Amino acid sequence: MKQLEDRIKTDGTTLGTGVLKVDAFLNHQVDPELMDGMAKEWKHRLGDAPVTKIVTLESSGIAPALMLAKHYGVDMVFARKQKSITMDDSVYTAEVYSFTKQVSRTITISKSFLHADDHIVIVDDFLANGEAALGLCQVVEQAGATVTAIAIVIEKSFQPGRDKLTEQHYRVESLARIASLDKDNIQFIPQ
Repeated sequence: MKQLEDRIKTDGTTLGTGVLKVDAFLNHQVDPELMDGMAKEWKHRLGDAPVTKIVTLESSGIAPALMLAKHYGVDMVFARKQKSITMDDSVYTAEVYSFTKQVSRTITISKSFLHADDHIVIVDDFLANGEAALGLCQVVEQAGATVTAIAIVIEKSFQPGRDKLTEQHYRVESLARIASLDKDNIQFIPQ
């Protein structure tokens, strides 16, 4: 998606090899017009695929996931990285390792929000090693629901995440695919 790639070039910051900071428009300050454009693009790419719910992981996936849910007219559910004191034990869980934070966490979604007849689009801000997306897939599948697609804002194609997901036959729709990333240069894979 050209609009997103341009924004990454303009406002993204590389922090050494492999790390991209996009807090100016995605995961600290959020550009609602960009989120809207991304949601429209994902909906266009998914065509007539069935979608009954959008699922993401707190917190950076919430803005794009909510916008996509609005475009589909469905609810959005975010997995919690820490179990809330208001959440009972009736939850789906998965263990997820965070590349950015360098820690493992148990993510949870209440069983009351995912059902066997749901067709889910999973939204994530980054795809690197695929751990977050795979964890969300596990949670969705524990409910007996179907993963329609995995919608990624920024994919680091030089890392193994896409391969891990496609080897398990998940459909991956990434809006910006980065071929390489270093201090002074970001190269995109043409789409």
